[in-house]
Amino acid sequence: MSTTKRILISGASGLIGTRLIEALRGNGHEVSTLVRREAHGATEFEWDPDQGVVDDRALKGLDAVVNLSGAGIGDKRWTAQRKQVLYDSRIVTTRVLAEHLAALDDPPEVFVSQSAIGIYGDRGDETLTEDSSFGPSDDFLASLTVDWEKAAAPAADAGIRVVHPRTGLVLSQKAQLIERLLPLFRVGLGGRIGNGGQWWSWITLTDVETALRHLMESELDGAVNLVAPSPVRQEEFARLLARAVRRPALLSVPKSALRLALGGEKAEAIGFSSTRALPARLLSDGFEFADADLEAALKRMLD
Repeated sequence: MSTTKRILISGASGLIGTRLIEALRGNGHEVSTLVRREAHGATEFEWDPDQGVVDDRALKGLDAVVNLSGAGIGDKRWTAQRKQVLYDSRIVTTRVLAEHLAALDDPPEVFVSQSAIGIYGDRGDETLTEDSSFGPSDDFLASLTVDWEKAAAPAADAGIRVVHPRTGLVLSQKAQLIERLLPLFRVGLGGRIGNGGQWWSWITLTDVETALRHLMESELDGAVNLVAPSPVRQEEFARLLARAVRRPALLSVPKSALRLALGGEKAEAIGFSSTRALPARLLSDGFEFADADLEAALKRMLD
């Protein structure tokens, strides 16, 4: 962004939010955040989405709002209670923020509201772009993500440009899945999950950050896949990660073991689901990926 912008971010304490704020402030932009605890300093503002409350001062004179709120998908077992937390932390927060933005006399130009490629469901070898259909209604992650995007409708109806970055597997040593995989691979215990044929659509944290900044200043609206242009099968991902840590990838995790460890539904969604997504709209909009090759990206991640 060429001129100084005023940007508000929710979900700012997460992996993506932390990196994005650092980059935006480093480029001279004024960044404020929404917090659920007591606010500290001039750039934090309290909100309570469960009560529909947002500090009005946070919404004044904004150029852009980035919504990254959402409890961790892989943190805990998917009990009925946990599923409700995953749902409310995305849908309720997004709807409350969208409604408050829609009510402003001087709304921001753009509302970037996080989404995920889980919206497509388990699609085997099918190549998926932003025009592809959604996953089935009985797929928890797919139906959750559909509702997540719909929750931003009040902002779009008010004429605000709304963008849904459908983000794939983020490569960072601090990313949840990578944090769990690396210790296993470093002692030679990594390998295939199931038959390893499922497609994993990945993107580095660096490219997530630059893509989000690109979306703030471009004219794109609606769904945009935030994935590298080179998805790989899980077996290939395991082979390249093992090579990056200089260990073999000889073992495999049976489906039964992962189901036992995570619970059946969560194991299917996280471990075995196949999503071969491509960043069609980003590429057509001229975005250039810093990391389009997985082997190089993994080496860079581990440096």
